[in-house]
Amino acid sequence: MKNCEYRQIEPQGLGTPNAAPPPPAGANDADTRAKRRRKWEVFPGKNRFYCDGRIMVARQSGVLPLTLGLIVLTSCLFFVFDCPFLVEHVTSCIPAIGGALFAFVIISLLQTSFRDPGILPRATADEAAYTEKQIDDSASSSYRPPPRTLEVIINQQVVKLKYCFTCKMFRPPRTSHCSLCDNCVERFDHHCPWVGNCVGKRNYRFFYAFIVSLSFLTAFIFGCVTTHLTLRTFPLTPSCTALELIVCFFSVWSILGLSGFHTYLVASNLTTNEDIKGSWSGNSGVQNTVNPYSYNNIFANCCAVLCAPLPPSLIDRRGFLPTQESPPAAQPQVELPVFVGKSDLTVV
Repeated sequence: MKNCEYRQIEPQGLGTPNAAPPPPAGANDADTRAKRRRKWEVFPGKNRFYCDGRIMVARQSGVLPLTLGLIVLTSCLFFVFDCPFLVEHVTSCIPAIGGALFAFVIISLLQTSFRDPGILPRATADEAAYTEKQIDDSASSSYRPPPRTLEVIINQQVVKLKYCFTCKMFRPPRTSHCSLCDNCVERFDHHCPWVGNCVGKRNYRFFYAFIVSLSFLTAFIFGCVTTHLTLRTFPLTPSCTALELIVCFFSVWSILGLSGFHTYLVASNLTTNEDIKGSWSGNSGVQNTVNPYSYNNIFANCCAVLCAPLPPSLIDRRGFLPTQESPPAAQPQVELPVFVGKSDLTVV
């Protein structure tokens, strides 16, 4: 047995017979982006997403095609059977007016249906634990559910914030949890099945524009159809024109009534949810309550609801999910032999 001398081998001098050349810098980035998932793919609410998350609608949106179908069908019948006669006998401006109203209605409807209504992101596990820790002021380590309400003062008016056990947070003022979409929506007005979406802070102005413009379109078509039937010289009435008259007659009253109701809400700076519950009218059991969000001026309330800057979406549905930090892409790792001390290495 004798000691064996050895010399330290530098890592750069090692050869790797089957080592593949390092991939291009752009290949790893492309593969990483392909494997990463967007947030809309794991969105916890009951929504449907299209066009890579750019369009979102409620899961129960079966009435939206019916709404679009009724508007398009009635308008097409009007342009085909009534406009030619009215252009010849009344004025040539009728198709232009009808077309402008129709385009405005469709654009407002799509903006209401496909836009984020103001969904609040759910609290993370750390945020939920922090909230429960702040609420639980006892020394007991056992779990205690947080209280359901928290009182805040807005314009010298006490407002109760309810705790959402689904989203794990106290809902901000005027926020409510929609049971159909399973989301907390800021300034929640109502869930409208006709537009296939919740109506909240980020799409209420488009919803209001939709119902008001639809009222004008329905009244315009109803008046034109009535004029057409009045001016006809022969007794035969096209069945399509009669169908238009029936649809517009039964639609105009309900749509006008809905427009008037929401005009009252806009002028008072109220939501449908607050009006039904009677939050500021004393019907909720609390006396001497006033609306703390009203400016006590119709013009100011209308500007605040319809003309205020549109807040950005908070859910970042097209963002990427966070991934674990990967080691930097440097030179390929080479497994080196383990060397021991000189006095411990022996050979036979």
